[in-house]
Amino acid sequence: MKVAILAPAAWRTPPRHYGPWEQVASNITEGLVAKGLDVTLFATGDSITGGKLDSVIAQGYEEDRLQDAKVVECLHISNLMEKAADFDIIHNHFDFLPLTYSGLIKTAMVTTIHGFSSPKIIPVYQKYNSTSHYVSISNSDRNSLLIYAATIYNGIRVSDFGFQNTPGDYLLYFGRIHHDKGTAEAIEIANRSKKKLLVAGIIQDSNYFEQKVKPFLSDQIVYVGEAGPEKRNELMQNALALLHPINFDEPFGLSVAEAMLCGTPVIAFNRGSMSELIIHEKTGFLADNIDQAIEAVEDIGKINRGQCRNWSMEQFSQEKMVEEYVKLYNRILT
Repeated sequence: MKVAILAPAAWRTPPRHYGPWEQVASNITEGLVAKGLDVTLFATGDSITGGKLDSVIAQGYEEDRLQDAKVVECLHISNLMEKAADFDIIHNHFDFLPLTYSGLIKTAMVTTIHGFSSPKIIPVYQKYNSTSHYVSISNSDRNSLLIYAATIYNGIRVSDFGFQNTPGDYLLYFGRIHHDKGTAEAIEIANRSKKKLLVAGIIQDSNYFEQKVKPFLSDQIVYVGEAGPEKRNELMQNALALLHPINFDEPFGLSVAEAMLCGTPVIAFNRGSMSELIIHEKTGFLADNIDQAIEAVEDIGKINRGQCRNWSMEQFSQEKMVEEYVKLYNRILT
């Protein structure tokens, strides 16, 4: 089987720091290569893979801002589509744009829907309902207007995350600095719990950072900047808990699965996919508001960190994800 993986073109695949879609595309690619499949990754020229790499742009448009994002997208997507006949299956991680080529090629295409940036993009997915194969990354993120081939949870590389049964005494916020991700809420939870909070992630909304985060930074609330793989592993496994007080219906949440893989329980607002990722009172706590999250901080010692790791390994490993995608590929091709 010859498989083409179409990664996004915003960041390197795998990403240096931020880039969840690129990370998942990488995990699938390397997992397929490990199973002996003939895989070509269509990504930025600085990407790293054990398969074949095909690229027409040197760097992602978020890492080289002199580029025009739309031009990069057009060059990147068309490069694969003009070679579509060379592959048995195309696995699209580039949202809805590649679907507009699908009626012009004969190669079957799987599209993992990593979330809906706006309801306005749904009509494009609807148009190709009968000819494409859509995968949701959680049951909560399914749209009733679309036909799905499967729900396959994002998988992470277990070997990248160490387990720590005796953590430090700090809470961790790990994600984009943005209202959607609840940075300000995490700060309030930590302050009212009288716990140290380490904040890690890219500043996606600079105004939000200046108004809701920066004024509260202190010896107790510390912004540690972006975190690459090594720093991420250290921060996560030594945290008492990960705070994830999201203000939107998150489709998945890689940091939640990653934290649990380190043995770190997660305190999250019960929105989107959180009830699928977290077993309430077993691998973390699902809270409806800040007060409940504060109560959860007080009860965090009741969580068995070994159970957190086992749950994440069973449900969200790279191997499990890849196995399910291979089954889907075979089902489509036969």
